[in-house]
Amino acid sequence: MLRKPRMRRTRGAFTLMEMLLVLAIIVILLGLVGPRILGSQQKADISAAKAQIGLFKTTLQRYALDMKTFPSTEDGLLVLIEEPSDQDLAAKWDGSYLEGFEIPKDPWGNDYQYEFPPTHGDDERDFPDIWSLGPDGEDGTEDDIVNWRTEQEVEEE
Repeated sequence: MLRKPRMRRTRGAFTLMEMLLVLAIIVILLGLVGPRILGSQQKADISAAKAQIGLFKTTLQRYALDMKTFPSTEDGLLVLIEEPSDQDLAAKWDGSYLEGFEIPKDPWGNDYQYEFPPTHGDDERDFPDIWSLGPDGEDGTEDDIVNWRTEQEVEEE
């Protein structure tokens, strides 16, 4: 009787060791690349907030030329897109000063903050305070993006 040679079974799956090795490589790559990607996004968001605040500054200057004053804290940035209800003010209003039907939110989805007369910065500046609450969404923290000079900037001079 002739015997058939035994055939070896081919392997159809990965071993546990191979899977762990692949996972370790992926974790190492994410550990190296992840923080750079997240850091770039945070820098981009901060730059976008600064640019938006700069746009508000320009728009508020146009508003002040027409109205002879900046909007009060109570009126806020909303007066840049909505005509005042007071007829005397409405006659001077030459808006909408911003494109669109709503005031844009900061990159983190929060409303920009506005205050006039200003309470931050030096006394010589008579421009409204405009700021974003920053990534943490809390007012008065170090990550706020502001349009006035901070104490740290003054100390660095």
